[in-house]
Amino acid sequence: MADKLNYIDLFAGAGGLSEGFIRAGFNPVAHVEMDEAACNTLLTRTVYHHLKGTPDFQKYISYIRNEGITRKELHALLPSEKRDSVINLAIGDNTNDEIFKRIDKLRGKTRIDLIVGGPPCQAYSLVGRSRDKYRMKEDNRNFLFIQYAKYLEHFKPKFFVFENVLGLLSAKDKDGNRYFDTMRDLFRSIGYETEYKVLETQEYGVLQSRKRIILIGKRGKTKGFYPEFEKWIPKASVNDILSDLKPLKAGEGNYFATKYSSKASKYLIDSNIRNGLDFTTQHIARPNTRQDLEIYRIAVQKWELGLRLEYDDLPERLKSHKNRKTFKDRFKVIAGNLPSTQTIVAHIARDGHYYIHPDIVQNRSLTPREAARIQSFPDDYFFEGKSTKPSRTATYKQIGNAVPPLIAEIIAVRIKYLLT
Repeated sequence: MADKLNYIDLFAGAGGLSEGFIRAGFNPVAHVEMDEAACNTLLTRTVYHHLKGTPDFQKYISYIRNEGITRKELHALLPSEKRDSVINLAIGDNTNDEIFKRIDKLRGKTRIDLIVGGPPCQAYSLVGRSRDKYRMKEDNRNFLFIQYAKYLEHFKPKFFVFENVLGLLSAKDKDGNRYFDTMRDLFRSIGYETEYKVLETQEYGVLQSRKRIILIGKRGKTKGFYPEFEKWIPKASVNDILSDLKPLKAGEGNYFATKYSSKASKYLIDSNIRNGLDFTTQHIARPNTRQDLEIYRIAVQKWELGLRLEYDDLPERLKSHKNRKTFKDRFKVIAGNLPSTQTIVAHIARDGHYYIHPDIVQNRSLTPREAARIQSFPDDYFFEGKSTKPSRTATYKQIGNAVPPLIAEIIAVRIKYLLT
C-alpha cells in the first residue's frame, strides 16, 4: 500500500470513478456506499482486480459465466482487509465515527493522499428541481458536502476530486445563496483551495454527451493548480459500441455469458471495453408492452428520416398519458450514426423509452450491457443486485449514476502527476 498513492472513494456507487483511478495506479483503501447492490458490485470488482494476473483469475471468469461458483464463494477469495474495504453505510453524523474507525483500521499508518467522489446528484439536478414544488431546497442531500468536508478534516489528503451535475452551479438554498459558493467557502475554511471546470465526456473518449462539474481541491493556499486533461475524441460512431453484440428483441437475452456476434470495432479495443473475453454479460433486453413496441417502431422510422418523435405525433390510440407537455420528448432513439448519445441517467431503470435501440428489426430499448458500454464500462465489469438473484433494475440504476471509467482514468492520470 505504501508504494502506491492511496485514496478513499466516498459515495462510491458501482465504482466507475474508482475504476479509472485503479487503472492509473492508485490504491483504493476504502469505498463508502449506502446502496447494498452497488456494494456487492464493488466487492465483485475488487475480486477482479485482486485476481487479475493470477492463476485464480479463471474463478472470476467462471463466476460471471455462471459456472460453478457462487457470489459468496467468489467474495471469500478476498483477504479480509479487501472485503472490509467496501463499507456499506450511509455517510452522515450518525455513521461517520464508525466509518472513520473502519478506515483508520484499514490504513494503519499509511497516509491518505486523495479523496474522490461526489454526493448523490438528484438534489442538484435541473430535472429533479423542475419536478419538485420546493425546487428541492429542503432536500437534506443538498448538504452532503458538509459531510464530505468532515472526511477531508479527518484524513487530510493532499487533494480531493469532487464530481457532480451542472445543476450544482445554480442550485440555491432557501435564502437564495448558491450551494456551490457555500461549499467552496467551507472547503477553504478547513484549508483547501478549490478550482473547477465543466467537462464534456465526449471530449474524453466517451461516446455520450454528459457534462459534469469536476472540482479539485488542494490542501494549502496555492492557486492555479487545475490540470489540463488530455482530450481524446475518437473517430467513431455509437454503432461501433453496439454492432458486435448479439441482436435481440424485447424480452430476449442472457444475464450471464453471451458470445459476441462479430469482431470488435477499433473503438471497442482502444477504449478497453472489449478487453480479451470472448463473451459479454448482462446483455438482456427488458420486455415491453405491445403499445410501447409500436411507439418504438414509429420513433425509429422517424429517426431514419432525420426526425425526432414528439408525443403529439402519435396516433390517438397510442397516447395514454394526459400530461403531454411532460411526455413531449419522452421517446428518444439512440443515434447509432452519430458520435455520441444522450446522457445515460438512473431513470433508465424505470423504463427504456428515452433509450430506444436504433435497429428497427430489434425494436427494443437498450440492454444493461449496451448502457454500460455507452458509459465506457469494460465488458468484464459485472453489476450485482442486492440479492444473488439477477436484477436488471439495480444494474440500470448503478450504470446511470456512474462516472464513466474512461474520463475517470484521464482525470486520475493528471492527479497522479500532481501528487508525485
